Amino acid sequence: MTIIDEIKQSYKRGGVLVKLIYINIIIFLVLFPLVRYIPSFHDKFLTYFMVPADLKTFIFRPWTVFTYMFLHFNFLHILFNMIWLYMFGRIFLMFMTEKQLLSTYILGGLAGALLFIISYNIFLLIFHNVIQGIEESVRNSVMLGASAGVMAIAMAVCFYAPDYSVYVPLIGPVKLIYIAIFFIVTDVLQIIYSTNAGGHIAHLGGALYGYYFVKQYRKGKDTGKGLNSFLDYIATLFKPRKKRMKVSFKRSAREMTDMEYNQRKAEAQEEVDRILDKIARSGYDSLTKKEKEILFRMSDKK
Repeated sequence: MTIIDEIKQSYKRGGVLVKLIYINIIIFLVLFPLVRYIPSFHDKFLTYFMVPADLKTFIFRPWTVFTYMFLHFNFLHILFNMIWLYMFGRIFLMFMTEKQLLSTYILGGLAGALLFIISYNIFLLIFHNVIQGIEESVRNSVMLGASAGVMAIAMAVCFYAPDYSVYVPLIGPVKLIYIAIFFIVTDVLQIIYSTNAGGHIAHLGGALYGYYFVKQYRKGKDTGKGLNSFLDYIATLFKPRKKRMKVSFKRSAREMTDMEYNQRKAEAQEEVDRILDKIARSGYDSLTKKEKEILFRMSDKK
């Protein structure tokens, strides 16, 4: 088996998290050499897939709010984004489903793009008579990168399980809530002092969506449900229809009634909720072996 075949198999066997990482890396490997060695490629092609700050430009490029979150500027840009996506994505999947991971990534990216556009244009309206050249600066500003989507996933986890601890090199165990505070404060400061204010504004947009997702999730609402239903519908359009096979099953000696089934299902859900609350309070390592097995079995059924 060649390396290409192994990559294909790894992609097919991997879940949503692995697929997101692969898609970002493959797009980067295809586009980066073109950007580097063909000077006109960036201006004549790639900019049509980045989010523009200028509203007049954006009206004719609405697809960029989706495409920008799969593009990266250079190797370090994609490296750090994919490391954070993998780390926080794995923690996210301890508490929530793969579909929720995908919708949080996409909707967080959308929130980041919209905050980027809105902020730049509000800034233009307020200061256009004060700072010369600001209109030209906004017109030329574009954004790319997975950071807003990654930030949404990270903040969703941090706010859902704030007391869950992760090991940080040279520091030791750190609770997720402190990591969230560090990220948010850093982005706010870098909006003021860095040359990439737009990127950090987008980070905050992703963070806001991550927080909003968790607030609604605790109320029993999944803000990404509509998007996931749409993506499922699109996926079915490209799947070949399988022929139905008639399979006969022997009836068991005694089938469960609807009441018994619903009661068992409710009891199982109560047990999972109890375990998740325990993780949120004391961390994953506080679970007993039996509790870990229950959580593992239930996650396989999703």
